[in-house]
Amino acid sequence: MMRDSRCALIFGINGQDGTYLARLLIGKNYDVHGTSRTGSPGQNLCRINGTDRITVHRIEVTDSVSVQNLIGTLRPDEIYYLAGQSSVSVSFSQPAETFKSHVIGLLNVLEALRVLKHEARLFNASSSEIFGEISEPATEENKHVPCTPYGVAKSASMALVQTYRQIYGLFACSGIMFNHESPLRSENFVSRRIIQTVIDISKGRKKELVLIETSMIRDWGWAPDFVECIWMMLQQDRPEDYVIATGKGSSLAAFVERAFQYFNLDPNEFLTINRERARSADIAVSVGNPAKAARQLGWKATLVMPQLVDTLIEAELRDECDRPPSH
Repeated sequence: MMRDSRCALIFGINGQDGTYLARLLIGKNYDVHGTSRTGSPGQNLCRINGTDRITVHRIEVTDSVSVQNLIGTLRPDEIYYLAGQSSVSVSFSQPAETFKSHVIGLLNVLEALRVLKHEARLFNASSSEIFGEISEPATEENKHVPCTPYGVAKSASMALVQTYRQIYGLFACSGIMFNHESPLRSENFVSRRIIQTVIDISKGRKKELVLIETSMIRDWGWAPDFVECIWMMLQQDRPEDYVIATGKGSSLAAFVERAFQYFNLDPNEFLTINRERARSADIAVSVGNPAKAARQLGWKATLVMPQLVDTLIEAELRDECDRPPSH
């Protein structure tokens, strides 16, 4: 089948990363297809220009027949596996669902490529959670010591990619993605909840921000930067795994302080720490070393802390202005 543009298939297109990736690929004149459980563009996709150039297919990633049929019909040049339950905290209450969506779903894609003998290039979204607690910025060579159900699932999915790459010669790779934020984050992520609550406090709608603790250190990045790296990984001559991170660690306390500073507010007047819901498995420090991506891909994060917080607040304020008034 002859076509004028490259075809990309994004499993999990309605999420934060799927939305920004779709926007990037549209700008590069791809024929973009995606999957969701409903078969329709979600709220995130509807916020970007060019949704008329995206075809969304209704599919359950754990259904191997449906996955194989879709790949066989589309014959995409590139496949991005971004599907799966994306919250670390939710993975404790839904461990089976988390594992199935990340591991069984990805396995179905890998098997489809093997059975169909289709030479699409495959990206798999891995996570910093595979490393567990780390004492210094993690590289691709760090051992996997996951301490959450989400981390276990991501580690297993990365092992699958490496196995199919080595045994069957597939162009398949994983991006080990550290924290990356945007206005498209769901409200169960702490970054989005902090931004929304601080805005509410600044407008007199709320009186306090309640967190479990603020000492944890994370590598806070910007999601649009990360999807650029994802795309670059599939343009290389050979498949390799990469850490995708800013290389800079900042505490949650610094994130909170910057958010309040934006409105000239003192966080000590509004912040409440409630450790009742703290988990012993929470990771204290998680920072990545993106040297390999810089060296081999020429990629570097453009937006880091503390400017990241300002950008998130400004985007949230713009969205609030565009939102129709409630009655």
